[in-house]
Amino acid sequence: MLKTFSIGGVHPPDNKLAARSALTQLPPEGTVALFLGQHLGAPAEPVVNKGDKVKVGQLVAKASGFVSANIHASVSGTVKGIEAVADISGFKKPAIIIQVEGDEWMPEIDRSKNIIRDISIDSQAIIKKIADAGVVGLGGAAFPTHVKLTPPPGKKAEAIIINAAECEPYLTADHRVMLEYPEQVLIGTLLLKKALNASKAYIGIEANKPDAINLLTELIRKYNYDIAVVALKKRYPQGGEKQLIEAIAGRQVPSMSLPVDVGVVVQNVSTALAVYEATLKNKPLIENRITVTGKDAKQQVNIIVRTGTPLSKVLDAAGGIPDSVVKIVCGGPMMGKAISNIDAPAFKGGSGILLISQEDAKRKSESNCIRCAKCVQACPIGLEPYLLIKQAQRNRYDELEANKLQDCIECGCCLYSCPAHIPLLDYIRLGRAEVLKIIRTRPKT
Repeated sequence: MLKTFSIGGVHPPDNKLAARSALTQLPPEGTVALFLGQHLGAPAEPVVNKGDKVKVGQLVAKASGFVSANIHASVSGTVKGIEAVADISGFKKPAIIIQVEGDEWMPEIDRSKNIIRDISIDSQAIIKKIADAGVVGLGGAAFPTHVKLTPPPGKKAEAIIINAAECEPYLTADHRVMLEYPEQVLIGTLLLKKALNASKAYIGIEANKPDAINLLTELIRKYNYDIAVVALKKRYPQGGEKQLIEAIAGRQVPSMSLPVDVGVVVQNVSTALAVYEATLKNKPLIENRITVTGKDAKQQVNIIVRTGTPLSKVLDAAGGIPDSVVKIVCGGPMMGKAISNIDAPAFKGGSGILLISQEDAKRKSESNCIRCAKCVQACPIGLEPYLLIKQAQRNRYDELEANKLQDCIECGCCLYSCPAHIPLLDYIRLGRAEVLKIIRTRPKT
């Protein structure tokens, strides 16, 4: 029986148009721009200067605190400078600019295709290698992985869950990772399990990826890996941490709590691959696997992209932008962000570029709320969006906090289900930002 979570959720069409497109490498050229803050936490501090020569995988910016991540050169060449560069929203952020000159790698990086199965390395050494390699969560949040693997005193992770649901419509890069790097994913999972000293490891995959489920299950049986593959019901947002933990471990994460509070740590499947490469291949996180897709896209592709590469070059590799496309989204249609600057550099957490036509981008006319409660039924957290939007519009932040707006995961289920086409998520997102700001600045007792 397929597992799933108990509250809310919606069933948008899969539209996994690029699922059969194998991963292809985009060669480095021109210049790349490496943001100093392409992860949650404090931005990294540069350790290179203008005119320095760098190789692929060389440290160029060092983590400035525990919740921070190292940045490595994704190309070889000359540092042109440290300048403000516009991100996908047009906001300028400091970045290290490197002119590409060849493709020379640091000698300690193992670029062979040989699979290393020896995981006798101890847990603290695994965490150090992950931290040194600048690995962050590749499911979207880009939270430094070594931090997740270091629970606060008194807390213990009994289980590691690998999020391979990829429930967001259109996105297929994680699916391709499982098909093309299956054993590396499994070994990365075992390394994460060992780093946490966890007793159980699970990989949760939605049932619309039967080839990945079967392949990983066969390899686990062949090598007798202590990992369980869990088939999940196709249901959005199945890949949300709280939803995934309930579906697989049967545990509910309380309000304003972390997964480790219920003995679980969740990592993305592409993060598991990055952990394998960092720990056993000495390869820093210098590239991303990005799906470029859309109903009007000229090509449906999954591309391996060096971090810092202009997104315009990624789009060119997929055939360019069709005339019918009026909106480009970084990520999927439910939680992605509109791209206003296609020359923005690729960053560690990006997983997709979605091309949307005029017909699909146009919002339907808003009408009055009819109190149908479909938004309540769809909310996977059990909130009341119709009420929250009214409180957000009136800046009633105390009431919003009392009604648990801070627990919202901004999945968009309420907006998707609303027959009146009310922009519920827009107002809720603004209200949530203010509530979280108030909570963070409140004196601790």
